[in-house]
Amino acid sequence: MRILFVGGTGIISSACASRALELGYDLDLLVRGHSQEIRPFPKGANILRADARNLDEARAALGDRHYDAVVDFVAFVPEQIESDLELFRGRTEQLVFISSASAYKKPVDRLPITESTLLDNPFWQYSRNKIACEERLIRAYREEKFPITIVRPSHTYDRTLLPFEPDGPTVLCRILQDKPVVVHGDGTSLWVLTHHSDFAVGLVGLLGHPAALGEAFHITSDEVLPWNEVYRAIGRAVGKEPKLVHVPSDALARIDPDWGAGVLGDKSHSVIFDNSKIKRLVPEFLAQIPFWKGAREIVAYYQSHPERLVVDPASDALLDELCARFG
Repeated sequence: MRILFVGGTGIISSACASRALELGYDLDLLVRGHSQEIRPFPKGANILRADARNLDEARAALGDRHYDAVVDFVAFVPEQIESDLELFRGRTEQLVFISSASAYKKPVDRLPITESTLLDNPFWQYSRNKIACEERLIRAYREEKFPITIVRPSHTYDRTLLPFEPDGPTVLCRILQDKPVVVHGDGTSLWVLTHHSDFAVGLVGLLGHPAALGEAFHITSDEVLPWNEVYRAIGRAVGKEPKLVHVPSDALARIDPDWGAGVLGDKSHSVIFDNSKIKRLVPEFLAQIPFWKGAREIVAYYQSHPERLVVDPASDALLDELCARFG
């Protein structure tokens, strides 16, 4: 198959690119910048340099290429979806949009979450933008049979991503220094973390699949962990017991609205996902990497790259303030 990724060096897209190349697909990456040191362009991919939102520039880079599937990893607002529709109309047999599982209704009414769960997030603009993108794509499918597929990841990580806020390296430094760290709520809300290489098996398995057209899928791990355990897993990987300070989610949102939007709109709500739909279409999909292994991978990365383990002064001061008030 001939595949195009818009993007290709992100946490999710880098693993998907590697998977597509492993399967022998002809892969183009449409990118604006140059290869990153952290996640370089994969060997074997054809690099097309253009801004996907500049239609003239993108058309010049694409030429007369036609694709079995296009995946846009970097669309976040409806205007970018309009660009995709304009650019890829008549150029692809499938357009895959990377949405977000945070779009599902919050507060959560019932578990497990399925793809038919209502999309509604009054707390987080990021999620509302993703919902608006989905709605535009569904309209394109209904009105002109544009061949779309929607994929909703949930907190997909790689070795570089510490799943902490407000700044992952700062939190890890505090754990190493035996300083307290902040967990929203009482730390017992349930969460799902998915390794990017597991996610890639599901995503790439949907490419070119006729039964995926006009459908939405979430692709997540089946492992469910309370947030306290997420912090402790990283702590065990560095040989430390984190000192957890629990801060009510609404109080956190009042003190730091940016951090609070993602907490109230996503992370404070227990989530369990029913992955039976993706497994029916992609039987090889199985999330095999539990977070305790992922935590060791993350810690090993930062231990081998100490230059990336840097404290952000503003984040550190905020954590000091919260721990003093609620510790």
